[in-house]
Amino acid sequence: MSALGRVVRAGVGRRRVRTAVIILTTLMAVTASVLAAGLLVAAQAPFDRAFAQQRGAHLTAQFDGTKATASKLAATAHASGVTAAVGPFRTLSVRPRTASRSGMLPAGVDLPPLTVVGRADAAGRVDGLTFVAGTWATRPGQIVVAYDRVPVQPGERLTFPAAPGSPTLTVVGVARSVTGTADAWVTPAQAEALTAPGSPLTFEMLYRFRHADTDAQMAADRAAVTTAVPRGTMTGSHSYLAVKQQETANAMAFVPFLAAFGVLGLLLSVLVIGIVVSGAVGAATRRIGILKSLGFTSAQVVRAYVGQALIPAAVGCALGLALGNLLAIPVLGEVGTAFGGPAASIPVWIDAVVSTAALVLVAGSALVPASRAGRLRPVEAISIGRIPDAGRGHLARRLTGRLPLPRAVSLGLANPFVRPTRSATTAAAVAFGAATVTFGVGLALTLGAVQSGRMLDSAGSVVVETGGGQAPPGAQVVHTGGEPDAPKAELAEIATALRAQQGTRRFYGTAQAEVSASGITGSTTVVAYQGDASWAAPQMVSGSWLDGPGQAVVTPRFLQAGGIRVGDTVTLTARGRRTSVRIVGEAFFTQGEGMELLTRTSTLAVLGLDAKPGRYNVETRPGTALAHYLTSLNAALQPVGAVARANTANTSDVIVTMDALVGTLTLMLVAVAGLGVLNTVVLETRDRVHELGVFKALGMAPRQTVTMVLTSVAGIGLVAGAAGVPAGVALHRFVTPLMGNAVGMALPTSDVAVYHTPQLAVLALGGLVIAVTGALLPAGWAAKQDTATALRSE
Repeated sequence: MSALGRVVRAGVGRRRVRTAVIILTTLMAVTASVLAAGLLVAAQAPFDRAFAQQRGAHLTAQFDGTKATASKLAATAHASGVTAAVGPFRTLSVRPRTASRSGMLPAGVDLPPLTVVGRADAAGRVDGLTFVAGTWATRPGQIVVAYDRVPVQPGERLTFPAAPGSPTLTVVGVARSVTGTADAWVTPAQAEALTAPGSPLTFEMLYRFRHADTDAQMAADRAAVTTAVPRGTMTGSHSYLAVKQQETANAMAFVPFLAAFGVLGLLLSVLVIGIVVSGAVGAATRRIGILKSLGFTSAQVVRAYVGQALIPAAVGCALGLALGNLLAIPVLGEVGTAFGGPAASIPVWIDAVVSTAALVLVAGSALVPASRAGRLRPVEAISIGRIPDAGRGHLARRLTGRLPLPRAVSLGLANPFVRPTRSATTAAAVAFGAATVTFGVGLALTLGAVQSGRMLDSAGSVVVETGGGQAPPGAQVVHTGGEPDAPKAELAEIATALRAQQGTRRFYGTAQAEVSASGITGSTTVVAYQGDASWAAPQMVSGSWLDGPGQAVVTPRFLQAGGIRVGDTVTLTARGRRTSVRIVGEAFFTQGEGMELLTRTSTLAVLGLDAKPGRYNVETRPGTALAHYLTSLNAALQPVGAVARANTANTSDVIVTMDALVGTLTLMLVAVAGLGVLNTVVLETRDRVHELGVFKALGMAPRQTVTMVLTSVAGIGLVAGAAGVPAGVALHRFVTPLMGNAVGMALPTSDVAVYHTPQLAVLALGGLVIAVTGALLPAGWAAKQDTATALRSE
């Protein structure tokens, strides 16, 4: 091994604190950066790959066939910006019934409505379908269902009671459409046969455009198609960007905060490594002079100190890459399989780019102090050694000495002014740590608020199920003989029992149904409210809650998917009936992928659907014993056939994973900041070891020594903490809306504005805690230092 190699190895092995700081700093920065960049790329790759292979539709548009002929709709393929188009396809909304046993479903179960498209083949210039099982429908009497939309397999049969002649179709295939253009496909002739007299005449067109990368471009493309047909002909549309966002939402929600932690980690690593190497140069000034006197060139000295930073940084990079890829596995697990491909993973090039960038930053941050070491003259370096300039800090000591404080405290308060540059960099590291704590606490509070408010009807403490339970929305068992169906509970008797029950404060009922909504592909779950539910309404993002008939509340994701906004109307169709509801507000909830429509039970009645509540949500009075209340209420409900249970929370695994990552990365960053303080205080203590010996000889007790060392960083911690808290708050307010946007949701203001004065006051002390914690070990070492040994040190 060369002399330079031996110097590098000795520096890495001898300075273990410095080595540990660099490893942990690089580990944290690389882990967060790999996760952020990897998820950003890997989460979208399966969709992009499937979209390209299947020639996915940029826009799926529905048209009113009474306002434009099929030939007129076909002519929209020549609209500005269109590069390919197929259609028009006859579409209809029908409700199937299982005619044979299907998995867990017996025969005679009414399934939710399906959007069925009459299409001649599975290929085409746009939206080529891929088969999971079976083949294409080539003649009447056959049907192909979309994967994960209908719980049936090839060979099973579906009956359509509302269609002319109640035909029974055989499932011949299960296929995937990357943008979900339909729930099922039949031949064009079969589509005509399924159309009931008086049903709306609706067509579907699928388009690809020259420019379709952004929402603005898609809006312009949609406008070009709209102007090519008579006004009001296009009844709805669906952008592939909304599908992509929905399919990748869980993984993409991680990216904004992981990117923030990655940037914080990289900046902190540059700062801390600069502190560490600068301190190493300052502490080894005499050693540098000796090396130069033995023949080391300036370039070799620079390479030696950069190498002492790069070797532990390379170890941290390797550990960070391994940890980042492991943490990405549960997040990306379902992304690839959703499109029929292998599970997604972080690309190798992301690992290479992140690790290279991290090592370049480490080398750059170490190069500045290393260059200073290379410029030192041998004689000057040997003569200076480690003794600080005696003229610095005297004024500060005189001023603090006049304060009515113990001498150990006044000496500690003056110490930062002896080496102001070192103190400033220490303060910056502590400020980064305080900002990280503030940011992490804010994220935890926001995620907690989202966890508690993401599900509908989570406010009440008790749920009453009519008839002892409720089937999935839209599914209904049809009586086919044998024992008679159990009678449903009388709703009036349930309401009377709830009002009479001691401890009941208020309640409301909900009913659910599956309908077709204009502009939305497939069926839409409608949650209909009976009674005053304003006290349990989801958090509103804009607009207002339901206060009358003919109104609806949806999420921002629903608005984006349908290309509508608050104030627009949506047409709902079920069992041949249609009604329109006006969107009066957008709310935040993730139940049903955020695609459910909230309205009054009167809307279901207009559609001829069962508007009787399937369950009641009850809020009890404060101080009511829940167990006793449930026992008493169930006794009262038993004669009417209803069951009461506690309203338990439904925890999201994605949010739990986010919380764990936030906590882990916050602790890692704080540990890095604390280690930066530790390294600085160790260097400072070694530089002043002779001075400590003098103080001890004059009677300074070990406890006073600890007090002096801790006080020397306490002031820095207080100032840095006060500066870091506003930065953490600003970062939180910037990142959290991006997390909502990544999943197609706008977070309520209350979920973003989570900081309050008492919390901020406590967080402001975070810098003090980080600084004092980092200084505890060297303070203990200084207190134990032997006086005679310290006095002999230079």
